[in-house]
Amino acid sequence: MRIPRIYTPQQLQAGLTISLEEAASRHLGKVLRMTPGRELILFNGQGGEYTAIIHEVGKKVTQVTITEHNSGDRESPLHSHLAIGVSRGDRMDWVLQKACELGVTEITPLFTERTEVKLNGPRLEKKLQHWHQILISACEQCQRNRLPQLNTPTSLDGFLAVAPEGEKWVLHHRDSETLDPAKTVEKACILIGPEGGLSEEEIGSARTVGFAPLTLGPRVMRTETAPLAALSLLQQFWGDF
Repeated sequence: MRIPRIYTPQQLQAGLTISLEEAASRHLGKVLRMTPGRELILFNGQGGEYTAIIHEVGKKVTQVTITEHNSGDRESPLHSHLAIGVSRGDRMDWVLQKACELGVTEITPLFTERTEVKLNGPRLEKKLQHWHQILISACEQCQRNRLPQLNTPTSLDGFLAVAPEGEKWVLHHRDSETLDPAKTVEKACILIGPEGGLSEEEIGSARTVGFAPLTLGPRVMRTETAPLAALSLLQQFWGDF
């Protein structure tokens, strides 16, 4: 049986006995049916992972003792930043989950001209917590020990005002430029719009701050497909694929 991986925000150290959070305890006890003496892996997003042994499984609290630290990480050598227009329904959830599996380092959700989702105040905070949990679950599944950085959603203008360093591309299916694997790239940012894409004016604004136009081929991809295709190419050319 595969050893379960559990995220906890707590500080971890070999020799410590800790109580896991209620959600993790419920998952271990009710879903996985774990019992005392079983082994699991803990990580807190700060690098490395920890082997632990279960002492007690309760409805709300599970006690474990940490036995060993493994400093190994599974992070790509490429710092990849996905800046993407917020999309409707579960499409954004899908993109975050799969981008995490593909090794994305940083994600910035954007409000653009064609963004139909309205988020502010408590609704925005709730959505951020939801997205954060999706990234946690994805890291548990794909065995990453560091969580991707999830930035607070911002306007496209606000994002472009502090454009990231490194190579930058804006997806533009009517262009003909493709990625050049002969380049040396350590940091890369891909800018992709929501449903309907970015407007010509928005693409122009991105180009003025250093974003090069990029096409992913002759077919028009959906907003949840394009980032995964782009990240896959980045990892193949400059990452760890």
